[in-house]
Amino acid sequence: MGLIGTLTSGVSALRTFSKGLEVIGNNIANVNTTAFKASNANFSDTFSNTLRSATTAAGDAAVQVGTGVQISSISTNYTQGSFAGTGVVTDLGISGAGYFVVRNGTQNFATRNGAFTFDSSGNLVNEQGYRVLGSDGSPIVAANYEDVASVSIGSDGLVSIFYADGTTDTSQKVGLLKVPEESKLMKMGNSLFDFSATGAAVTDIAEAGTSGLGSIKSGVLEQSNVDLTDQFSNLITTQRSFQAGSRLITVSDSVLEDIVNLKRN
Repeated sequence: MGLIGTLTSGVSALRTFSKGLEVIGNNIANVNTTAFKASNANFSDTFSNTLRSATTAAGDAAVQVGTGVQISSISTNYTQGSFAGTGVVTDLGISGAGYFVVRNGTQNFATRNGAFTFDSSGNLVNEQGYRVLGSDGSPIVAANYEDVASVSIGSDGLVSIFYADGTTDTSQKVGLLKVPEESKLMKMGNSLFDFSATGAAVTDIAEAGTSGLGSIKSGVLEQSNVDLTDQFSNLITTQRSFQAGSRLITVSDSVLEDIVNLKRN
């Protein structure tokens, strides 16, 4: 039973640390991904076999043997990344708390990736063509887009649209969403999050700079918050742990072979 237990522990180590390596590999691969948030694998021991339970009598300590390791959680680091200037007015970054909200049909997503642009219909959209919502929950749109001379976006999200005829539209603001439980955000790819389980709703979208929300910076994009120094350090540690687990399996197999040979002799 003991040797089988060592094999079980070794297998659990290989399975668990391979997932840890996947997490680290994904972080490193996204070191240059706009607004990417790094993840971290957290480990815990598995159920322990109890050989003797503890009692209140003096000296009667518990005797238990662990059965291996498992991933207890994969947490995401939501700290703000640094900003990189782009010079593009519709590239937006959030200094502080909050998320942009983009809509695809009836689906709404939260994102910190503010690489926006106006499409041919005058809709402010992200890289996937999803419409950016304003502080009133409605999509931002520049009417008569062919007649637009220039656009500016203020720190409060105010979209100023200057038309060729000299008129200006300042009726819309890019909205931000405060997410109360970021740990419940679900990554959907393309730097988008499903926020349906976080307690936040589209009706909670508000103006930048209010309700604890950050301000909007125009002409910049938030960078990935991946720290390569930390990631390579974790990579080495996890790799060594994986190798130790494989060594445990090799040793256990060798001992089992010796036991079989004893029977033959």
